[in-house]
Amino acid sequence: MTAAAPAKDWKALCAERKQKQLAQIPKEWTITPPPEDQRNVIDVPRTCGLLTPRELEITETVNVAILLDKLRTAEWSSVEVTTAFYKRAIIAQQLTNCLTEIFIERALARAKEVDDYLKTRGKPIGPLHGLPISLKDQFCMKGLETIMGYVGWINRVADRDSVLVEILYECGAVPFVRTNVPQTLMWGETYNHVFGRTMNPYNRYMTSGGSSGGEGALVALRGSPLGVGTDIGGSIRIPSAFCGLYGLRPSYERLPYCNAVNSAVGQESILSVLGPMTNSIEGVKLFTKAVIDSRPWRKDPLSVRKEWSVREYALSEHGDGGHMCFAIMWDNGVIKPHPPLIRAMKIVKEALEAAGHTVIDWENHRVLEIWETGRRIFAADDGQDFINDCALSGEPLLQTMKPETGAHEYALDEPLTRTIVGERKHLSAYELWQLHKKKRVLRKSHLDHWEATASRTGTGRPVDAIISPAVAYASCPHGCNTNCVYTEFCNFLDYTAAVFPVTFVDKELDARVPPHAFYNHEDEALYKLYDPELWHGMPVNLQLIGRTQEEEGVIGMTEVVDQALKVYKHAKQWSLHMY
Repeated sequence: MTAAAPAKDWKALCAERKQKQLAQIPKEWTITPPPEDQRNVIDVPRTCGLLTPRELEITETVNVAILLDKLRTAEWSSVEVTTAFYKRAIIAQQLTNCLTEIFIERALARAKEVDDYLKTRGKPIGPLHGLPISLKDQFCMKGLETIMGYVGWINRVADRDSVLVEILYECGAVPFVRTNVPQTLMWGETYNHVFGRTMNPYNRYMTSGGSSGGEGALVALRGSPLGVGTDIGGSIRIPSAFCGLYGLRPSYERLPYCNAVNSAVGQESILSVLGPMTNSIEGVKLFTKAVIDSRPWRKDPLSVRKEWSVREYALSEHGDGGHMCFAIMWDNGVIKPHPPLIRAMKIVKEALEAAGHTVIDWENHRVLEIWETGRRIFAADDGQDFINDCALSGEPLLQTMKPETGAHEYALDEPLTRTIVGERKHLSAYELWQLHKKKRVLRKSHLDHWEATASRTGTGRPVDAIISPAVAYASCPHGCNTNCVYTEFCNFLDYTAAVFPVTFVDKELDARVPPHAFYNHEDEALYKLYDPELWHGMPVNLQLIGRTQEEEGVIGMTEVVDQALKVYKHAKQWSLHMY
């Protein structure tokens, strides 16, 4: 069926919708923007003069547990906390273009409702009482548009809340803003024709990642205490890594996705999942436990019926957390990480060993086969889903994330993913089934490979978790994030994974290294892309990879790593002061 011709030029629709967004920003919340050539804007919210000392104290309380304690004891009201974060979110929008839906009155009315409940009942509504939470522009809220980066979805108003939003309300939370995504969602950057490009607050010349890039920039600027993203190929972990955050990619259907919108709906071999993005590992745990404790399987028929396991969180399957064996994936044999990532992995290795754990080298297993199979599944419809949604308005389907002007030079003619998928083809059902079958075989093969590591760990158990880059580089210029093999490895095998911050790029410590024997043309292009001067000051994160449906254990192990890093860094600073 041929789509009906749009009633209005798609560019005019975008301009009108962007103007509507601008009109939702209170004039008294606007700031004098920094010069366009000021790349690092991470400190602007605290120096611009818009936020009061009290609002700065609130928004710079990065530990979500502390925020929740002050909210449930009425030391801080939800109205004042939501107002503080909303003002900071609007500052973040002016700096990085991270927001889509702005609904201040509605959010503050919800915050007052929460405050009134506490005042009259003498107890909080639930475990997330009064907490403002930002949402990626996929989680429908009744009465609001959910545009998801498509011009043709402008004015598409939700007639009901997504299940996650229902649960957040029941937990006492205050959904207060929604955040930007790329057209189609299937990009590791964030740009669409409706709302434009989201930038990284640590360097606006660099991408905040994608597809949850709006969340990444917003949370990094502390315009939200906790955001919810989604991840089908790295879309929580990439922006979390690029923006220096903690994030969790749960396994398929552990958290409820029902009634959220998505692209490629019906592709059910590699599922998109939702998870938290925040500035503290405590926030990751509190959100995940609150949602699971709400028994989401009673609202989402696909949600796994598995209660929060105190035993798994206490690492009962990992030596009770006392002596664990971690394996470091220094290099996956497809893309070699940039020098800052190598240094970060060395830091983690030293920190874990200092804490009494064993660290060995991970031996790669069929990585390219796994990646190729997953990518072929993604491409099975030859982009028909994306084409259909673009046809609603007549907007062109984006072929690149490169800016139209001033794009960074990047010597890559064709991303490796296009090379391995090969000639475009709309697969038959039978051809797709063969890929599904191969994916099952690869998952079993990789499970056996992991189990066999028990012979090398010295604990009597297989490797407890893998430590690897989330991405081979610490962000990159707009239009250059072409490879997601480190994150997609987890999506295709359905391994639970968490991202955590380690350090920042240092041009002195992270100098260029001599060229290696390149694995492929993209590996060579990414090697040449690295510039220590340009990358200086960017966050460097890693990911911890656990087993399928192991959210509690992965969170617990990430806490162990995070604590080991803090102790290690403190000891290093102390020793430097001694000499």
